[in-house]
Amino acid sequence: MTDATSNPLFGLWQPTQLQRLYYGSGVVSKNLLDCLPNETSKAFIITGNSLATKTPLVQDVERLLGSKHAGTFSKIREHAPVAQLNEAIEVVKNDSSVDTIISIGGGSPIDSAKAISYKLHTQSDKWLYHITIPTTLSASECTMMAGYTEVNGVKTGVGAKELVPHVILYDSMFVLYTPQRLWTSTGLRALDHALELLYHPTASEIPARMLCLQAAGEIFTYLPRYIQNPKDENIITRLQLASFASLGFLGHNTKGSLGLSHTLGYALGSPYGIPHGVTSCLTLGHVVKFKARDLEAAKQIARLLPFINESPSGDVQVDAERVGERVFKLVQRLGLDVDLGGYKVGREQIPVITQKVTGAEDGLVYDVVEGLVKELFV
Repeated sequence: MTDATSNPLFGLWQPTQLQRLYYGSGVVSKNLLDCLPNETSKAFIITGNSLATKTPLVQDVERLLGSKHAGTFSKIREHAPVAQLNEAIEVVKNDSSVDTIISIGGGSPIDSAKAISYKLHTQSDKWLYHITIPTTLSASECTMMAGYTEVNGVKTGVGAKELVPHVILYDSMFVLYTPQRLWTSTGLRALDHALELLYHPTASEIPARMLCLQAAGEIFTYLPRYIQNPKDENIITRLQLASFASLGFLGHNTKGSLGLSHTLGYALGSPYGIPHGVTSCLTLGHVVKFKARDLEAAKQIARLLPFINESPSGDVQVDAERVGERVFKLVQRLGLDVDLGGYKVGREQIPVITQKVTGAEDGLVYDVVEGLVKELFV
């Protein structure tokens, strides 16, 4: 495929298997049963303990399903430990009537549902039909990748085009139970997606980059407004749609990892128990300012200025730096973490983190990444 950065008007976008996207208050109660693949479908729910025990959401979905509810697994924890996945797989394997999996929650339940489907396929050649009800802005529902944590604490992943959920239900009523800090930090994760896809060398101009610009602008505008009124379901829905736009048009043709901020986030996340929304708060501003040194990346980043109510100067590298500064200011305005001071990560971990990101122990790339990692410490 032609490099989309060097020639934005010649490219390719290959859509995923997503069939439906519902959004708005109450769409789960109105549409869930119609989303099942056939009249005899049985659905298995994957979620976390907090949603299952501290909110009525899971019980509401169970009641909606009625006789089509095959069971609920609510032991999914942050970063999706593999032991929980294997336990859920055994439950599903023992019920041959299950053809659908419904994930309710943030990135961990959604990734877990995808990983369960993948592992089942390797054992039985069967893919599960996936309906997801996201309650954060992590946008895991938009990808064909599933991340989970191995027994040794290392985050790993699997990927296949069949892992993209078939149906997404963005119901703002479900988000009313999401803790505000979780919502806003995963909003930074969505911004991370939008910016890294914007300067990704194989991203398509249409629809990926154009929608990433729109998504980033919406996130900059509406995350602060959410803080002022966290029960405003119109604001919640706008942010859900921005989250989808940040990654939902990734397409099959985008090659390689999303970007350095994400790679740093994986190295910081499960090994040190830091949520991925928070890792984006820590890394994104630094990475954007670093990418401003790359002229091709800077050209893409600078395109964002009009979407965040700023005028371009004409110097794309200076303008890209300004975007990085705006990311820092947004994180601070939302009261989110700007460094690793609140986490048990000592400076002696700098070479460990750097090696995980680069796969090397020295060299130019190592030195560059080490400099970025050092900036995360107070």
